[in-house]
Amino acid sequence: MRKVLIRPLITEKMTELTEREVKYGFVVDINANKVEIAKAIESKFEVDVVSVNTIRHKGKKKTQFTKKGRFTGRTPKFKKAIITLKEGQTIDIFGEA
Repeated sequence: MRKVLIRPLITEKMTELTEREVKYGFVVDINANKVEIAKAIESKFEVDVVSVNTIRHKGKKKTQFTKKGRFTGRTPKFKKAIITLKEGQTIDIFGEA
């Protein structure tokens, strides 16, 4: 079994979305589908998932100029999932007691 959830998304935009609505963001495995993501969230955090929205980000091309010349590469591609929970439920991402 592969690891579906990689890490939570902790950005200003996601924090605002979590406070306003009952939505959380996670970086997930690139090959994971919505059903697998929902099952992983429900089993790990013991909550009820209402919906899962996924977004695939392709890596950006980056160029860096150094003393030895030009270096070209790409940032990694990744997939993120926005999870909507049942009203009144929360996920404790930071592990606060």
